[in-house]
Amino acid sequence: MADSAGIQQGSPAIGASGLVPAAPGAGGTEGSGAAGGSARIAVKKAQLRSSPRPKKLEKLGVYSSCKAEGACKCNGWKSQNPPPTPPRTDQQSSTVNLQEPCRSCSHTLGDHVTHLENVSEEEMNRLLGIVLDVEYLYTCVHKEEDADTKQVYFSLFKLLRKSILQMGKPTLEAQESPPFEKPSIEQGVNNFVQYKFSHLPSKERQTIMELAKMFLNQINYWQLETPSQRRQRVPNDDAAGYKANYTRWLCYCNVPQFCDSLPRYETTQIFGRTLLRSVFTVMRKQLLEQARQEKDKLPPEKRTLILTHFPKFLSMLEEEVYSHSSPIWSHDFLAGAPAGQIPIHTGNTHPHSLNRNTHPQRHTLQAGFRQKFGEKRKPSEPLPYEENKRPRVVGDIPMELINEVMATITDPAAIPETSLLSAHSARDEAARLEERRGVIEFHVIGNSLNQKPNKRILMWLVGLQNVFSHQLPRMPKEYITRLVFDPKHKTLSLIKDGRVIGGICFRMFPSQGFTEIVFCAVTSNEQVKGYGTHLMNHLKEYHIKHEILNFLTYADEYAIGYFKKQGFSKDIKVPKAKYVGYIKDYEGATLMGCELNPSIPYTEFSVIIKKQKEIIKKLIERKQAQIRKVYPGLSCFKEGVRQIPIESIPGIRRKEMKDPDQLYSTLKTILQVPDPLLKISALIHTQTLFLPDYFTFFLLTDLKTMSERLKSRYYTTRKLFMADMQRIFTNCREYNPPESEYYKCANLLEKFFYTKIKEAGLIEK
Repeated sequence: MADSAGIQQGSPAIGASGLVPAAPGAGGTEGSGAAGGSARIAVKKAQLRSSPRPKKLEKLGVYSSCKAEGACKCNGWKSQNPPPTPPRTDQQSSTVNLQEPCRSCSHTLGDHVTHLENVSEEEMNRLLGIVLDVEYLYTCVHKEEDADTKQVYFSLFKLLRKSILQMGKPTLEAQESPPFEKPSIEQGVNNFVQYKFSHLPSKERQTIMELAKMFLNQINYWQLETPSQRRQRVPNDDAAGYKANYTRWLCYCNVPQFCDSLPRYETTQIFGRTLLRSVFTVMRKQLLEQARQEKDKLPPEKRTLILTHFPKFLSMLEEEVYSHSSPIWSHDFLAGAPAGQIPIHTGNTHPHSLNRNTHPQRHTLQAGFRQKFGEKRKPSEPLPYEENKRPRVVGDIPMELINEVMATITDPAAIPETSLLSAHSARDEAARLEERRGVIEFHVIGNSLNQKPNKRILMWLVGLQNVFSHQLPRMPKEYITRLVFDPKHKTLSLIKDGRVIGGICFRMFPSQGFTEIVFCAVTSNEQVKGYGTHLMNHLKEYHIKHEILNFLTYADEYAIGYFKKQGFSKDIKVPKAKYVGYIKDYEGATLMGCELNPSIPYTEFSVIIKKQKEIIKKLIERKQAQIRKVYPGLSCFKEGVRQIPIESIPGIRRKEMKDPDQLYSTLKTILQVPDPLLKISALIHTQTLFLPDYFTFFLLTDLKTMSERLKSRYYTTRKLFMADMQRIFTNCREYNPPESEYYKCANLLEKFFYTKIKEAGLIEK
């Protein structure tokens, strides 16, 4: 392993200790001396620029060409290439005089600066800045041990020397100019935030953007490993490609941080996915390791953000970085992005230290427990953190407790790994892990009559035709071949070890608002591995991106079970007029449909469910620990007390109705209400059905539903009944202004039932 050989794999720009990026010549390591070197250069430039004009001319004379005679070709006594050993400090900082002879041509140094007599102070100061950058690079060339880095430093040294002689601006001569790849890293991360988190409310989305900015700033100040170090760590990598990017990074991003006479660009704005792939794995590992080491120094509100949400953010981003089919790297991704998208820009700011208190947000990235898929009604006077002021519903769990549990279960070390052979593991868990490791890939491909045939795509199409023909023996091979190679059809192909092992062939009808799934199969020796579920999840996300939210397919008796597991049913949501005459009819098959929810990240859905289960498990464990609590004995009797109410004894809870039939009878009586109130309840229920996030965020409860639950003996305790009852009123008030009829009806209905519940003895009078 490369790690055991002590090979450095790049350095964090700044971490929990507030470390700063290494200056050129520092060998790619971290250290506080790098910041001091950069600061010293800035101080020197300020001092030199404030010096008298004769002093400035003396400094420039050393680096300027001789103007004494037309035949003199002297470019200054420091014009020769750097000697094999660096100059001594006293030699480099020794003062010179314009009357002194030049060490190369014997003319006075005053003859070297005659062309500067009428130059403005601004231009003089610019040239002096280049001079100090030249001297700094002069030192870097000697101190640097890596051959590739030394060569770049020397090239920049010569470029700046030339700029002084010609009094021009340093311009890097290269075949390509920034940006070197599109979309850039910054745009890719922007697309990722929009792709995965656009459904979150604005407050939570803002926090995601803060995590993204933190990540981008880390990249902008990250020290890349040298090409020789990378060759030892990753022998089979594209060495030439990495060396080219490393050279560009030094010239345009790293060295200009300290030599400000060179134009500087942000790494995230001129590089793209290729560079990000080369640094992401190591960078993620080191950042999280630093965060864990420094967790005790983090403020409480920042600890949740860094230790809980940042690792999840990086994991989700990692999948998109290494996935070959991720849409975030498409040039036309979200070309018509909604107005609500807020671009993430990094600027030239220094990256945030992990223990610095910047933009703390607590209730964020909790998609595993409380994703909101729609915006609530905005009150006339919104209050900050109004979520904490929402009316409590009987039976609801305090948000503080949920946050506390989330902080434990989202810690990677605290989440138990589910065995892939376990009955509790998700169907697509193994496939998702294989995709993350690069074992399998997903590509949407199709034949084209307008473009030159791609040999690899044609080979994959032939492989898909073979898989479909073998797995669907009752389907004519000629028919399969015609549809697979039809330019109007596309196929989501599953690739493993370079060969096709499965796919879903489909045809999109954008004008009709649906897609027809024609073939779906995985080769027999690769089945029961979750590939089918993961294929369908990728297909769903592909269609959400293209704004088609309905699937239709004809399933035979062997495929109905699979499609049911993927969310298909015989209840077709698409109007018949939309699809009749468009889709192919198959004898003996069943038409099934699936409606997509654009707010669900389907490829991550099982992970969310797993997290929900962990949350519930933790909450149950805490409740059980609370129930098993041992209370101290009663001491009041020693003081002469003869009798106390039983409910005042610590640990004694209010007595529930032991007899289920008695509870059933009591609750049935409560639900018997006059017809006018039943109409009010139906009115409230009908109105809330049309709210965007009602089904997602709330339980669907009205009096009819509660009656059905009562008949099924769902209500085993009074608390379950009261929680459902209270939720009807809370939901209505949550979504309606106080002056509305719905709000007033909810208050009327609540008052009626509150009286009946007290009369039944379910609560204290």
